[in-house]
Amino acid sequence: MFSKDKTSKASIEISKEQNKIAAGTSIKGDIEAKGALRIDGTIEGNVRTPGKVVIGKEGSINGNLECENADIEGKFTGTLSVGGTLSLRASAVVDGEVTAQNLAVEPGAAFNASCSMKGGVKTLKDGRAEKPKGTEKSA
Repeated sequence: MFSKDKTSKASIEISKEQNKIAAGTSIKGDIEAKGALRIDGTIEGNVRTPGKVVIGKEGSINGNLECENADIEGKFTGTLSVGGTLSLRASAVVDGEVTAQNLAVEPGAAFNASCSMKGGVKTLKDGRAEKPKGTEKSA
């Protein structure tokens, strides 16, 4: 009647609820969420979610961040992997390594990171690099 092989529909979907780490909150450890995450406090550890992450002006992450989209106003130090768009506001400070599909940087943001853009350059069999048609990227 009941099978352990079936996964519930709720466990597969991305949550529409937003999680919030309030200002003055400090977390040491890893966080894995199923939905969007807003960080106004401090996290020392790794954060992973299939949703969007917003780091507020007073927020900071020191560790690894893996998400679909990110909007940073505060501070990030570590390895950042964004499947979609990374938006850096004027007050943002980013140090480390960044991989993103798209990058938007407002004037005034501090972007001290090595950056690679997903889908920007395709390596051919003979070792030459070729840009895919219509996907010119630069960082």
